[in-house]
Amino acid sequence: MLPYRLPRPLRLALYALATAILLYLCLAPSKDLPKVNLWDKEEHAAAWLVLTATGLILSPRRPRAIALYAFGIGVFVELAQWAMGFGRDADWHDVAADCVGIVVAFLVYGATLLMARQRLRAPQ
Repeated sequence: MLPYRLPRPLRLALYALATAILLYLCLAPSKDLPKVNLWDKEEHAAAWLVLTATGLILSPRRPRAIALYAFGIGVFVELAQWAMGFGRDADWHDVAADCVGIVVAFLVYGATLLMARQRLRAPQ
């Protein structure tokens, strides 16, 4: 069964789980997280690419809502990091990196749709 054909409550629950994991990774004290050998901006871009791609896989007919949601989560994370003080620093460059991840997810999504349409039009 294709993911976007799952019952809507299940798709929403899966996306909520993806969001909860992302929020934990972004808001937990940095000493409690595993060390990753990536630049902070690469981590942000990769995380938001996964969040956006998950949304597009689960609900491909709502691309604008998914993009706005992912962007909103990025802004929320930076505001929360600024307010919380768990050794995390707010940086608006992180929001820019989040946007890079969102755009890359949409580019891959668009390329996938284009290839699927071409495959359907190809003579058998």
